[in-house]
Amino acid sequence: MAGRKNAQRADQERARLYAARTAWHDGRIRRRVRDNTIVGIAGGLIVVGAMVSQFAHAQVTAPEPTPTPSPTQTTAPLDPLLPSTAPTPTPTTPAAE
Repeated sequence: MAGRKNAQRADQERARLYAARTAWHDGRIRRRVRDNTIVGIAGGLIVVGAMVSQFAHAQVTAPEPTPTPSPTQTTAPLDPLLPSTAPTPTPTTPAAE
């Protein structure tokens, strides 16, 4: 009978240790999942914050656009009394022989 009690006590101790190890292991898995979730959310917030910061910085420091006059090309003067700005051909004289 004493041998049977010792074997039973050893079985109970093994079962207790097994339950403790599995509970510890499950706890570590839950902790890893929780930590990874927290780090993922924090990392995402940091990336979004950096993007918003860059966008705001670009808007604040952007120079004010100023209109620049663009030259217009005309082929004929608008007023016939004004001289043309186009070059006039020079008359050529026959070469002396």
